[in-house]
Amino acid sequence: MATQPHATPVPVNSTQTSPRRFVFVLLNEFTMFAVASATECLRVANRMSGKDLYRWAATSETGESVYSSSGIKFPVDISFDEVTRNDTLVVCGGINIQENSTPKTMSWLRRESRKGVKIGSLCAGAHALAKAGLLDGYRATIHWENQDGFVENFPEIQLTRSVFVIDRNRFTAAGGAASIDLMLRMIADDHGTELSNAVADQFIYSSIRTDQDFQRLSTPTRMGVRHPRLGMVIDMMDQNIEEPISPGELAEKVNMSTRQMERLFRRYLDRSPKRYYMELRLGRARNLLMQTDMSIIDVAIACGFSSPSHFSKCYRAHYGITPYRERGSHSKAEV
Repeated sequence: MATQPHATPVPVNSTQTSPRRFVFVLLNEFTMFAVASATECLRVANRMSGKDLYRWAATSETGESVYSSSGIKFPVDISFDEVTRNDTLVVCGGINIQENSTPKTMSWLRRESRKGVKIGSLCAGAHALAKAGLLDGYRATIHWENQDGFVENFPEIQLTRSVFVIDRNRFTAAGGAASIDLMLRMIADDHGTELSNAVADQFIYSSIRTDQDFQRLSTPTRMGVRHPRLGMVIDMMDQNIEEPISPGELAEKVNMSTRQMERLFRRYLDRSPKRYYMELRLGRARNLLMQTDMSIIDVAIACGFSSPSHFSKCYRAHYGITPYRERGSHSKAEV
């Protein structure tokens, strides 16, 4: 369907002679919002410029429709064989990314990479690129919910918390609205900031983020903690999961007594420092159970527990289920 041109075309600053085509590689259970955000940016860029600057298509491993994470069936336009070396591939992931990063798709991505195709990802799609070995030596990002598992699975990759990363011929976006930020940056690089800003205006998107912006606010800010020293303690806890720091040492590092720290936690978080730290470690453990194939004992060690039995006891007390059964129920849900 042709796009209705804008009344006053926005001038573009580029020497591009033919449309740039993005091919969205849809993995099963991909996040539709991230894909829709990216394609809409391309559509509006064409409309605002009055030119055919971009084209796009969707593909899948089978060449058939793919289900999104919301259960909506999404048709594809082309097969893997119809991708050319001039295309830009965008791997789109979502939930259950480990299982949906299939060997066939990984092999195909490696072949396309060897041809010199520019390749990137949206949301959890970075896991697929990493699994295929296509992020080795590159900076990358992934949705914050997948970061714990990503770091354990691919420790050699330089993972950032940015909303998006462009590193040479690789690009990754955290998903959601970050897909808009990535595409606006690409449009600006291709055709100038005037067009990119015009696209943002059409979306009523007034706060364009860069690759220097983080996906989330700091933990203290997110929790509404305005006490600076308490914020420092929370940050230290968050950065020391595998080897927890004792309450006394935490208090000493921010120049206050253990009793003062206890009072601040009770006032702002309605729990003790010990309880908060335990919940933080258990939350990290749950992420690893869901996102990796790490053994229970390795998860326990990675989250600062001295033994699997102690880990299991704490986990069950908090979540009402053992780590072993948690992973088993998650696996059954994926079938």
